[in-house]
Amino acid sequence: MLPLTILYQDDDLVAVHKPAGLLVHRSQLARGEREFLLQRLRNQLNRRVYPVHRLDRPTSGVMVFGFSSEVAARLSAAFSERQVEKRYLAVVRGVAPEQERLDYPLREEDGTRPKAQMPAMPAMTDIRRLDSVELPVQVDRYPVARYSLIEARPLTGRRHQIRRHLSRRGYPIIGDAKHGKSIHNRFFAERFAAPRLLLAATWLAFDHPQQSKRVQLSCALDDTMTALFEHLGWAGHLPVDIVRTPPCSEGRSSISPV
Repeated sequence: MLPLTILYQDDDLVAVHKPAGLLVHRSQLARGEREFLLQRLRNQLNRRVYPVHRLDRPTSGVMVFGFSSEVAARLSAAFSERQVEKRYLAVVRGVAPEQERLDYPLREEDGTRPKAQMPAMPAMTDIRRLDSVELPVQVDRYPVARYSLIEARPLTGRRHQIRRHLSRRGYPIIGDAKHGKSIHNRFFAERFAAPRLLLAATWLAFDHPQQSKRVQLSCALDDTMTALFEHLGWAGHLPVDIVRTPPCSEGRSSISPV
């Protein structure tokens, strides 16, 4: 098993690239699972780490952990209070809007009771189309197949928010077994060897909980999504692993490629 990619580490926190398909920690939904990001990171660093936020199991990308429960709690509060900037890249069906704010309330999906009984909570996601492609193949009922590369910036933190918002708007993410369309998912799995949810957390920015600096983390895509971007002509949109740590009160930044 390959070591986890460490994007950033100091005395208080660590940021890693979470692989797609890996659960973050044990839960009621993790019956029979033996591999978890939390435990792998603890074993790799030989020290305890504490989760700050979450990523869905099929989503890859940057995640932050604290080295103490106090630091993790402060960072978690920053996420809850919308003080953290998050960006994702997603491959979706169709030619998505050039730019739009998706403002659809969502019911929580915590598994404790039927979703219809859960209250609808405010949820907003800003999306921007970075690129699109038209393939001369009939995947569904049309003679050509169109797909888009989307940058999504969730302004709230509801479960499966980006996946549900894009699906409701009519542009489901490729590889989404729950909110997408199986015929397009199979096409990408068979044609492009991309049998996974094509959603990646590529950017996080937050004020350091212990130091007077802002931490800005850019996370590269995994091999599957990188190969897909190159095949579709989207290589110019590939992110790279970069850390920026400008002082909170200034605009200057020191850039440290990982």
